[in-house]
Amino acid sequence: MIRRLKEPRLRAYLRKITAVSTDYLTRVADPGSRLHPFYLDYRDGRIDCAQLIARLPHAAAIGDSLSTDVYISSALSTFWRARTRRGKNWFLDTGSSPRSVCSVFKRLEKLTPLVATEYGGLGAMVDTGHDRLSFSRRILRTRNFSGQVSQLLSHKRFPDLILIWIGHNNVDWAWRSPPAELKQSEKRLQRLSERFRQHYTRQMHRLVARAQTESHHIAIVVYGLVNFASFFKAREVAEALREKNPKLYPYLEVDFKHFISMRPAYRGNLIRLTGMMNEQLRAMVGQFDRKLGRFPNIRVQYSDVLAKADLSRIEVIHEVDGWHPSVQGHNVFAEAAFNDLGPSLEFLGITEAESGDRGVGR
Repeated sequence: MIRRLKEPRLRAYLRKITAVSTDYLTRVADPGSRLHPFYLDYRDGRIDCAQLIARLPHAAAIGDSLSTDVYISSALSTFWRARTRRGKNWFLDTGSSPRSVCSVFKRLEKLTPLVATEYGGLGAMVDTGHDRLSFSRRILRTRNFSGQVSQLLSHKRFPDLILIWIGHNNVDWAWRSPPAELKQSEKRLQRLSERFRQHYTRQMHRLVARAQTESHHIAIVVYGLVNFASFFKAREVAEALREKNPKLYPYLEVDFKHFISMRPAYRGNLIRLTGMMNEQLRAMVGQFDRKLGRFPNIRVQYSDVLAKADLSRIEVIHEVDGWHPSVQGHNVFAEAAFNDLGPSLEFLGITEAESGDRGVGR
């Protein structure tokens, strides 16, 4: 007979950007759970609360503003939102209201209790690793790709599942472009895509190097950049609606200041550059996959589902800035991202056939 235990407090373990399945203790207490041996260790005092939580499957997401509940409005509101809003996005929404997002976290919870952490932030870019953040990015608490990787690597518990969807700011090809290259852009686009791959590969090497020192199974999923061609169809509808009624999408034009390549004259090359970068990501992941043959506990996957997600409906973009995703947009991302996790989840031993409590990394 299992002795009834009080739900342990989690505050010492958690951060604002981390979520733990609220019913994890009840689920691991089930003798049918593959996690049940850890519960017995906890019940009998061999491990404490933090150690029990560390034994749950862990998932992490690296990303930019499209992976956060952030949109652009006034400077003060954007500043406050970027520093305080966490969760409520396609990866980590934990809300129970009908208007909440059916996030990847919620979908994974149906298979296993877990711990999930998001690292993304407004304005995050794939960087050299040595770039100095501007003052505006520092007050927004922006962490570029290298900073997010450093933060992830600083934790003792390395995740079982890492989702990476970052780089949308890197496709702003017109930003700081010499006038001549705005007209003759081919070499610039090629240079930017190659530089993007170099910087991305450097951070992937850091993640993989750490994974090679771990004994548990680890799956890293690299998602292709957002479907801008589809997004601009919704954006054009928003622009037409605003032209008729200026009260709609009040910060629509402000986006052009933050993301120059969203201006109509530059959109064609933005779409082209996104496609070029996605091909670079596909090739990069292929290289890692070939080199990881000696490490059967590591799986690296490229996924193009977010690069193909249909964003053409006006409902998927935010009613304030017409740029960032609405709740419906986050649901589109969550469904697409989760639906392509099957091979990685199977690799981790988290399968639908073992739903409930039995899904856990080997």
